[in-house]
Amino acid sequence: MKNDRYQRKNVRLKHYDYSQEGFYFITICGQNRVKYFGEIIDGRFIANETAYMIKKIWLQMPVRFPSIIQHKYVLMPNHFHAIIEIKDASDIVIGDIIGAFKSLTTNAYIKGVKENNWISFEKRLWQRNYYEHIIRNEASYMKLSEYIQNNPLKWKEDMFFM
Repeated sequence: MKNDRYQRKNVRLKHYDYSQEGFYFITICGQNRVKYFGEIIDGRFIANETAYMIKKIWLQMPVRFPSIIQHKYVLMPNHFHAIIEIKDASDIVIGDIIGAFKSLTTNAYIKGVKENNWISFEKRLWQRNYYEHIIRNEASYMKLSEYIQNNPLKWKEDMFFM
């Protein structure tokens, strides 16, 4: 019997092949938008140990997924933005990359909670899903790159600010 009380909304573009070559803007939010990764002070992101761990794992992702190129990214106190390029059409889809990233960072974070007294989290480090936008032209790429670069400066205006 199908449960009709709660059905998750699919936020992906219907009939789109997320393994094809192209550029993708990604946003991943920390669970409950808790500020696990640092603070913004005077328009600058001040990273904590957690942020350095996440950056290290992010920068290693092309080793695991050789068909990707990482472009601009920014870690914020409670979320992460990045532009990813799939350079060779393959069996890898954006969801595989984000799933691996979230899994690797969560496991490393759990270790940090146990060994370094990092802030513990309830159920998940990251929210269940992620936001993605297919970048279709250079103007969009430039606008999103600028958004990423300026995100710390506009922290108090950010929809994820809490």
